Parts: sequence; C-alpha cells; structure tokens
Amino acid sequence: MKKRTFLKSLAGLGLGSFASFESKASAFSLDNLDFDAPDLWDQIRKGYKLKPDYINLENGYYCFLPQETLEKYIEHIREVNYQGSYYMRTVQWDNKAKSAAKLAELVDADPEEIAITRNTTESLDLIIAGFPWNRGDEAIMSNQDYGSMLTMFELAHRRHGVHLKKIDIPMHPQSDEEIVSVYEQAITSKTRLIMVPHIVNITGHILPVRKICDMAHSYGVEVMVDGAHAVGHFTFSMKDLDCDYYGSSLHKWLSVPLGAGLLFVKKGKAEKIRPLLAPYQLDRPGILNLNHTGTHPVATDLAVINAIEFQEKIGGKRKEDRLRYVQRYWSDQVRGLKNIDLNTPIEPHRSCAIANVGISTMKPAELAKRLMDDYQIYTVAIDGSGVRGCRITPNIYTSTEELDKFVEALKEMSGNA
Repeated sequence: MKKRTFLKSLAGLGLGSFASFESKASAFSLDNLDFDAPDLWDQIRKGYKLKPDYINLENGYYCFLPQETLEKYIEHIREVNYQGSYYMRTVQWDNKAKSAAKLAELVDADPEEIAITRNTTESLDLIIAGFPWNRGDEAIMSNQDYGSMLTMFELAHRRHGVHLKKIDIPMHPQSDEEIVSVYEQAITSKTRLIMVPHIVNITGHILPVRKICDMAHSYGVEVMVDGAHAVGHFTFSMKDLDCDYYGSSLHKWLSVPLGAGLLFVKKGKAEKIRPLLAPYQLDRPGILNLNHTGTHPVATDLAVINAIEFQEKIGGKRKEDRLRYVQRYWSDQVRGLKNIDLNTPIEPHRSCAIANVGISTMKPAELAKRLMDDYQIYTVAIDGSGVRGCRITPNIYTSTEELDKFVEALKEMSGNA
C-alpha cells in the first residue's frame, strides 16, 4: 500500500495520520513481557516513570499513566491538533461512542447505558440534580460517602426540600446482612433514592452492592452507586450489581488521562432524569441527553481505549489479585499490633488495594507528615466520619521492598520496632 493510500485509510477510521509524526513511545511494551515469569511485576514496574524522591502510596486520587498509555495519549493530542476543526466536525462523536462502547464491555453493560463524563462527581451530580424530586422526598446516604456528593445532596435539600438521612457504615461488619440492615432501617415510605459507595474511598471497604440493591428495590427505592475507585480496580459486572445509576472516575485505577469519568444509567431510566445542561437537541432518547459538556478534550476520549487495552493485556483478574496482594502484604504485618488501628475490614473479599491505618498516639495529619518527612513515603491523612488514619493506596508497580519500608516506619512510630 502506498503511503498516501495508507494515510487516507487511517483518516477514514477517524484515526488520522499518525505516521506524520515520529513516535516517541518507550521501548517498553506489555506485548514483550512473559506473563508467566516470576519477576512479572518487576518488569511491569519498568513501564512506569516513577519519581525517585518518595515512595508513592497515594494512587487513589490519581493513578498516573504507564508510559505505554501516555505515549499513545500524546499521539492523540498531536493528531487532534493536526486535524483541528476537521476532526471535531467529522469523527469526534463516533470515536467517543467507540470509547463508551469499550467501557460498556469492560463493566458488562449495554453501550446505550454508558456515557463518558469528566469524573465521578459530575456523573453523580447529573443524577442528583436531575432526579424528579418532590418536596418532602427522602434520600439516604452514609457519613463515609465522598464529601462532594454529600454537599450535592445538601444542594438538593435547599433547592427541592429533599430530606437527607445519613447512616454509618459498620467499619468491621460481621456479615453482609449487617450492612444491608443499616440502610434498610433508614427507609420510609418517602424514600426515593439511596446512595451507596461500591468501595468506601477513605477505608477501602467494598460493600455488598447487589444485596443492598435487592433490598432497596423490594421497597420501590432506586440505588445510585459511587464507584469512583472501582472501575479498573477490581472486576465486577454492572448487570450483576443491578443498580439504577453508577458513576466512576477513570483517572484513578484505570489510569486514563485526567478528565474522563463514567456514567451508567440502567436502560429505561434516563428519560426520567432532567438534564443539568441543555444538549444541542432537547429530549434526545437515552443517556446522551444527560451529559452535554460542549467542546472538551477529545484526546482523552481516545485514550480511554488505550487504557482499557493496557489493562486487558495484564488481565483484569490478575491485576485485581496483585492489588489485593500488595495491600495484604503490608496490612497483615501490622494488624493487631499495639497502638496501630486498621480501619479496613479483615476479610479479603471486603477490600482490595485501598486500606486505612492509624496510630492511636498520633493525629492523622501528623502521621502523614512524619511518613513523608522522616521516611519519604507519600500518603494522605483522613480524619473524619469516624475514621482516623492515613489512606494507603499502592499500585501494581509498588514493590514489596517499598512496602517493607512502610511497615518498618509504622512499627517505629507506634513503638513496635
């Protein structure tokens, strides 16, 4: 095939003429790895550019991109810039639909149930703001839910007179039924919507979402799930969850560039939600009526597929197993030691990469500061909603040697050295 013909074929796919730019991609590629090698995770670590200044145990806010995905993202930026308005007026929407369809495949949903937003907050705000509230309706949420979501419900209270009922999620439950019961006891005849975290962002506690949904639906109550930390973290099926609405941030565990989130709306429910921002055409059928954001960074939409491909090469279950392993590697070594508080359930199925640890003789802010100043370990302090400690979020590239240093630091500061 002649070069000109080749470039035209790429443009026809909406991919543009990447050949017009020299690739700066790293020599590292997952395609070259032996996934049965005993040093697999050491090899994968080489695919990340890591700052040597500190050990990063704060991947929960934003998981930076592996170099393989980053280089493809940069290519997308160059190509969109090269095509300019031509790209924006011809293929941007088709390509966004392809990325949404790939996301739907990842979470086992139908493509028409998935929209790409900018983050979890936006996804769930669209539902809270657009829900058909009547004055006196009730919504249930937990004190451990993400702060921005709680304030959005407060806004719904001010605007629509929605009554807010907050429950406390048991930190160390004896059973799933104990958690379900806490939500059930808050339901009344006026309850319209329950917000449930798929995984509690400050403790890493994974909740029995399907059981909560089944219970709520038996009362005629809908369920909105905050899955900010779930997509790309552990495997699940949206069909199995059977929730009504779901939001997630793709810049976290899926390692998509900043500016991409997921909104799921169960088939048949999008029409009842009022759009927060007017789309080009009002009353479009389905979920696309809800997430109009105007001109946005379309290169990020394209990189969604690259991030999913990176994860698929590793394997979703293999990644989940690795993330759970690195969390248990350090937490099992300090659980039960004097002055150390693990704020994450002990059962393996109730957590994955995220855990929270505190030292009883220290405020969380002091613990985070000392970890960084004295041991060059970066974390984030959590002090509220009954949780006092530092959230610890390693990633697949985190080494056991780094975690050994963290364990040693905890033991020294707690008097267990």
